[in-house]
Amino acid sequence: MPVDQMLHLSIDCPMNNVAMVITPPPESDLNLENKALEQPIATGSLSRIYRFTPKPTLVLDGALRIIEVSNSHVEIFKRPRDQLLATNVYDLPLSILPAPDIASLSGALGTAISTREVQVIKRVHVEQIDTLFSLSVTPIFEDDSLIYVLLEAQPTKHQRNRSNSMSGQTYLNETYKILVDTVRDYAIFMLDTRGHIGTWNSGAAILKGYTSSEIIGQHFSVFYGRDDCKMQKPARELEVCLQEGKVEDEGWRYRKDGTRFWANVMITAIYQNGSHVGFAKVTRDMTERRATEARLIDAFEESAKMKSDFLANMSHELRTPMNGMLLALTMLLRTELTDDQREFGCILEDSTSVLLQVINDVLDYSKLSSGTFPLNPDVVNIPNVISAVVRNCQSALKPGVQIMGSVSDGFPPNLKGDPLRFRQVLQNMVTNAVKFTESGHVRVHAAYTIDEKDPDMYVISAQVVDTGIGVPEDATSTLFTPFTRFADTAAKRYQGTGLGLSICKSLAELMDGAVGFHANPDGPGSVFWMTAKMARLTSPVSPVKQRLQPGTPEAFDNSASLQKIAPHKHILLVEDNKVNQLIMLKLLSSLGFKRVDAAWDGAEAVRMVKQKPLTYNVILMDISMPVMDGLAATEHIRQMKLDVPILALTGNALKGDAETSWWIYYGNGADPEWLLIPNRGGCAPEYHIVSLKPSFDAIKARQLKQTRVSVMGERLGGRIVRLRISNHSPSSMRQKCRHFHLNLSNKIRQTDLETTFL
Repeated sequence: MPVDQMLHLSIDCPMNNVAMVITPPPESDLNLENKALEQPIATGSLSRIYRFTPKPTLVLDGALRIIEVSNSHVEIFKRPRDQLLATNVYDLPLSILPAPDIASLSGALGTAISTREVQVIKRVHVEQIDTLFSLSVTPIFEDDSLIYVLLEAQPTKHQRNRSNSMSGQTYLNETYKILVDTVRDYAIFMLDTRGHIGTWNSGAAILKGYTSSEIIGQHFSVFYGRDDCKMQKPARELEVCLQEGKVEDEGWRYRKDGTRFWANVMITAIYQNGSHVGFAKVTRDMTERRATEARLIDAFEESAKMKSDFLANMSHELRTPMNGMLLALTMLLRTELTDDQREFGCILEDSTSVLLQVINDVLDYSKLSSGTFPLNPDVVNIPNVISAVVRNCQSALKPGVQIMGSVSDGFPPNLKGDPLRFRQVLQNMVTNAVKFTESGHVRVHAAYTIDEKDPDMYVISAQVVDTGIGVPEDATSTLFTPFTRFADTAAKRYQGTGLGLSICKSLAELMDGAVGFHANPDGPGSVFWMTAKMARLTSPVSPVKQRLQPGTPEAFDNSASLQKIAPHKHILLVEDNKVNQLIMLKLLSSLGFKRVDAAWDGAEAVRMVKQKPLTYNVILMDISMPVMDGLAATEHIRQMKLDVPILALTGNALKGDAETSWWIYYGNGADPEWLLIPNRGGCAPEYHIVSLKPSFDAIKARQLKQTRVSVMGERLGGRIVRLRISNHSPSSMRQKCRHFHLNLSNKIRQTDLETTFL
């Protein structure tokens, strides 16, 4: 019978000569103060038990060296214990094992270990004590490892010596019974074949409150609750024990006075000469440990909540000044500047971008480490993601470096996964490759295979190959460790937190994938790879989704159109930060919006909307504000049944406040790239998403969940909506603007709208 730890106890009772095997609870459940039970079997209480066993016993380790000798063995074979310990079993005289010859011993050991079954060598005569023995060989495994072998000799003396032998056996049995009876931390007792209690030690009396005279003869179901008895749990435990040899359970058990305790219970079947004679049961009170675990779980959950709240607050506090700084820089770069001033402004913008990336990395890592980072499954077009990543990194390429992307033949056009997280991992790897490559190329390639376990799942693999400086050999083991950066001089030239690859690893694992690295086999550089599991789409993608995946939109200049509609629009800005409010007012004014009202908190915004309910064309709403926050204010305004878009302007990246009450979600308040302006003129409402930065990425705009299309489609009654993205960059930079159109026909199903995003 394989066990983790086994106490092999033999008791010769006068009436039925019962051999009892007691398997204690697992090591983690033992008394933490009893360090002896954590030591090898040759020490502590287990050693005492083996020493007092009435059968002459040798305990061997996995290497067949003797680690314990019973007192009965020393008494019968007259060989001191210290002469036997640490000796290999094959180095002992056969007469003290006992075994007839080396071949028999070796055969029994080999068969026992290979079959994991007890082997017996019968009728071995030891001349010096004139006794016949049967030698039992018992292997004990933990998982697949041999940890102990028991050699137990069962003496069978001639009739003339039986009385002397029995007197020694009786003494050992009594000593052994005293040892079990004096155990106070465990309730140890025996049951007959039907579950009636036959013995009762002092530990059982202390734990359960019954005296031996009160409890012996009763069925052990008396310790179980009413519901357990109704479900016949005691009988099922004995049935399982007979089938598997033992059964372990934790649950509530009841004392004599009706109080309950959380018990760890181990029941072991007992056999004598091949016949089932009963059960041995060991019970331990685990109430205090369970209460401690519950307190630890509560403390952990409270700590996780406090950490999440702290990160959310820190996110807001860090991003709020960053928002003002970046907005001010945007305004500054749009003014007439000298070459030196523009250069300094660009340096400031680059530095703040690095600082923003540090903030984002730290927040992402904190969310991932606390297990609060969610995935948002949606339709993923891997070729388009690769195209967007390649385009996004082109401006950062060194002179002479090329970047290219590709996918394998037959790549599924649309899958179900988290497009933003997949792109985040891939973008980080490509950005690193571009950053560390001074010459040559960066190549991105994606392939797919069907998951072996689930044919409806694909395993998407992507690799980024570069010809850059490579990774030092001594750094490969810590490459994906948080806050780790290369120590060589070449790598120190590049900025970073050392969190990017660690975040990639965690995100890939969230998507049931992995990340890895190996050197470029074709020359200098590196190969970083990632995998992720994505589901096969069982239904065709809606026309809405297909229109979100085209190539580069054609050029279109919308500046004049925006300047025409802006003076006729009335905006309510709700912002409690003085600097941010000032910058936003100036920014809106520069875009042509002259009618802008400002509120300092949500309560003031609600009052202003009530006073002028049909005035505002759009509301720009901060989230974290005193008196009344943005969420509460939005709910109050929605209850007025006003058909006015509300844009969430927030630096809080952790709370995920894109509730159904928001019509439009503006999720990156610390990096003001986008502003959505509604134009309700005519039967086909037009929405302008204005880019506030020269570096314009229309594909990125489509992947941002900026418009709650399901809510928009419901509120507009299925009318056609034309969504225009335009780049409102300084005219001196002569950046062309781009646009695309989205049609929502009244034939689109509501389920399609639910999954559609821009």
